[in-house]
Amino acid sequence: MPYDFKKERKEFYAPKAQPCIVTVPKANFAAVRGQGDPNEPGGAYQQAVSVLYAVAYALKTSPRAGRAIPGFFEYVVPPLEGFWWQEGVAGVDYAHKAGFQWISALCLPDFVREEDLAWAKAVASEKKGLDCSAVCFLTVDEGLCVQMLHLGPYDAEPETVARMDAYMQENGYEADLRGERRHHEVYLSDPRRTPPERRKTVIRHPVRPRGMP
Repeated sequence: MPYDFKKERKEFYAPKAQPCIVTVPKANFAAVRGQGDPNEPGGAYQQAVSVLYAVAYALKTSPRAGRAIPGFFEYVVPPLEGFWWQEGVAGVDYAHKAGFQWISALCLPDFVREEDLAWAKAVASEKKGLDCSAVCFLTVDEGLCVQMLHLGPYDAEPETVARMDAYMQENGYEADLRGERRHHEVYLSDPRRTPPERRKTVIRHPVRPRGMP
């Protein structure tokens, strides 16, 4: 059976619809950085998602293309993820989406090296006629976080974030959204096929023990 991130890493890809504290291990991603409203038709965000998947599937099918990656094993391309922030804003202001800064990302199996990603970018660019130059190799070490499953439309996420905030405060934690520690979303539902009220999204925020510098 192919390795499935959602099944093998349930703690991070299949949390319950209630807050919990987790320690997220370091992971590597294929990622594209950008800015702007993710809902803009044909905009930068949607273009980023297209090139990410093109590169991801080039990696997944690399043995058929003659690329022998040491340690390769069959796997399912994991769910799309996103890291979000806005300059000068604590947390996320959903009413001003044009101000979003984002990193759209797909987690990589541990065997994928930077040179393998570079090869996949070249292959995807040639086969799909896409400019994949913006895709980069990104390592994220989130560490201590609060997370929960959000059920419903993306615009209703503040209600879930409020529950997460209350939970961490009750348990001696505080938000640690600074530097490279971002508001993090994992998209378990395809918005093209899933109505807003049925969408499932993991929401994750970095935290630290209250009072720690």
